[in-house]
Amino acid sequence: MKGKCVAMLRLLLMGVIGVFLSAGVQAGPVRIASLNTVMADVARNVGGERVEVEEIVHAGVDPHLYEPAPGDWKRIETADVLLAGGLGFEPYLERMRPVLANAGVRVVAGGDVVTPIEGACEGHGEEGHHHHHGEMDPHWWHSVSNTRAVVMQVRDALMAQDPDGRESYEANAAAFDQRLEALEKWVRLQVVSLPKANRVLVTSHDALGYLASEYGFEVLPVQGVTKSSQPSSQHVTRLIREIKERRVKAIFAESLENPKVLGQITAETGVRSGGVLYADGLGKGDASTYEGMMKHNVGTIVEALK
Repeated sequence: MKGKCVAMLRLLLMGVIGVFLSAGVQAGPVRIASLNTVMADVARNVGGERVEVEEIVHAGVDPHLYEPAPGDWKRIETADVLLAGGLGFEPYLERMRPVLANAGVRVVAGGDVVTPIEGACEGHGEEGHHHHHGEMDPHWWHSVSNTRAVVMQVRDALMAQDPDGRESYEANAAAFDQRLEALEKWVRLQVVSLPKANRVLVTSHDALGYLASEYGFEVLPVQGVTKSSQPSSQHVTRLIREIKERRVKAIFAESLENPKVLGQITAETGVRSGGVLYADGLGKGDASTYEGMMKHNVGTIVEALK
């Protein structure tokens, strides 16, 4: 009799588990793998304690040079959700999609919900060859309004993956959006303090197009739209002349890119270094969160160009 009861209990438990699985109930935290540091920060803010975020590409890794290693593939395939910047920022993502679809991994690319601007950024493609991102600038996170749209995209993806967490995701996303709204106002107030003639950004790499478009700057990149090749001597000569003519106040390096020619331009123009900016994602220390990165970049720019 006792054995029959145990057997019936087991069958009952198996039936209950089957019902939960067939209903798509998330077992444990949502496992998130991220190829983009900004997307990872958004997921932590929206997901809270209901998610586990693993950064495949983390701060300090140049996303333009990254290619998934076999170990990375394994971690990605076993995730519930994969986050990416999109708009071609991860040139290997398209070849991943069929594999991820078969593995049941939900892919969320931030670039899918923003209005892209023109511009291209060369990354690192297959077989070690450089791969062009395309006609659209993939660095959408330098516009706070874009990031606010991505917050809602991540919220919706997590609710679809984990319906039981709906209230938590909605509350977290609303709280984060409120902070981003305040951040956006802060950025605009900072920029307004700069005379329009001073709003010229000389940078290592042309990755701040959304910042320029959204907040009224002009970007004069040392390396144009690529990071893989040195600029021509003609380009450097023209840039030096324009910097002198427009009396540019400062030149900015990037945390992951500081071409030798930047030192040459600084020496020949006499313009000082304005500091280091985080262009391709988050950094460390005060720039390790999205809000911190934006405050660091905007604060550094405004202080140097006053």
